[in-house]
Amino acid sequence: MTNNEDLELLDLIAPDFIKTLEKRFKILQSISLMEPVGRRVLADDLDVTERSLRTETDLLRNQGLIVSSKSGMSLTEKGRHVASELGKVLAGYQGTALIEKKLSQKLGIARCIVLPGNADKQHGVIDSFGRRLNQLLGSILPEGKSIVSVTGGTTMARVAQNLSSNLSKNRKLLFLPARGGLGESVMIQANSVCAEMALKTHGQYRALYLPEDISAESFESLQKESSIKSVLDLIYKSNVVIHSIGTASIMADRRNLSPEEKMNVLDSNAVSEAFGDFFDQRGRLVYKVPRIGLHVRDLDKIKYVIAIAGGQKKADAIKSYMNNAPTHTVLITDEGASELILRDNPLK
Repeated sequence: MTNNEDLELLDLIAPDFIKTLEKRFKILQSISLMEPVGRRVLADDLDVTERSLRTETDLLRNQGLIVSSKSGMSLTEKGRHVASELGKVLAGYQGTALIEKKLSQKLGIARCIVLPGNADKQHGVIDSFGRRLNQLLGSILPEGKSIVSVTGGTTMARVAQNLSSNLSKNRKLLFLPARGGLGESVMIQANSVCAEMALKTHGQYRALYLPEDISAESFESLQKESSIKSVLDLIYKSNVVIHSIGTASIMADRRNLSPEEKMNVLDSNAVSEAFGDFFDQRGRLVYKVPRIGLHVRDLDKIKYVIAIAGGQKKADAIKSYMNNAPTHTVLITDEGASELILRDNPLK
C-alpha cells in the first residue's frame, strides 16, 4: 500500500492516532517557523492552552526533536529531519482529507470517502469501493448479530464481490434486500447482491421475491404472507443500509417504466434515482415508483447509511439525491465525481 493508503487505514481503525500525528507535526512546523519561541507565544499561535502544549513539547523534547533555552524552543537537526519527512507523508493524506471534508460540507452529510480514479474510465475503482466498504463495515459493526440491507444495481453487484470473510469474525451477519424487485437483470437484483455478500462474508441472507411495482391492493394481501412479512419486518430493523445512486434516465429504463412514465420522468427533468424515487437537480421529488421495502424517508431511523456512487457521469445524480439523504449518511465515491461536484456551485 502507499503511504496515503496506510494513513487512511490507520485513520479507520485508530482515528485518534492520526489526529495526534497531525497535532505534533503542527507543533514542530510552528516551532520551525518561529524559533526560538516561548511556550506562551507558541500556545497563542496554535490556539491551545499552555498546559496542554507543555505535555506535547515535553514528549517532543524527550524524543530529541526539540531543545529549550532561555530564548525559547528550537528544533534539533533530528527534529528538522522528522518535520520535513512527516510533512511529505501527511501532504497527500491531508489533501484527500481536505477534499473529503469540503465534499461532505457541500453535500450536507456526515462523511465522504474519496478514492482515487474515475469509475467511468477505470473499472477497478468500483472494486476499490468494495474493499473500502469492507474496511468501513469492519470498523462500525459491533460483535454479534447485525442486519445489513442492500439495494441492487451494477455498482452494488460489483461492490459485493469485494467483501471478505473477515467481516464475520465474532459477528453473525444477515443480508437483506432493501426493496423487492424482479424487473431488473437477475445478476443485479438486490436478492442476488445479498446472496453474493453473504457468500463472500460467510454470512446469511434472506430473499424477497416480490416485484417492486405491484399495486397497493396487491401489497396489502401479499404482506400478510408469513414468508414475506418476516423479511419485511427484518428490513425495517436494519442496523446498516447500503445503497447506490442512479442516473434518472438509466434508471427509468431499468425500472421497466412504460413509455408514458418514462416521458413523465424525463419531462420533469429528473436527475437522480434512489429507492424508486426520482429527483430533479435541486432534489425535489418528481416521480415515485410504487415499491415494497425501504423508502428514503425510512433511512433517518437506520443507524448507519452508506451510499456508494462514483464516476463523473454520476456527479449530478449524487448532488441531486444528497438533498434528500439523511445527514448521517456516509458517501463512498471517487475523484472523478468529487472534482465535478466541488467545481460546481452548491445546491444546498
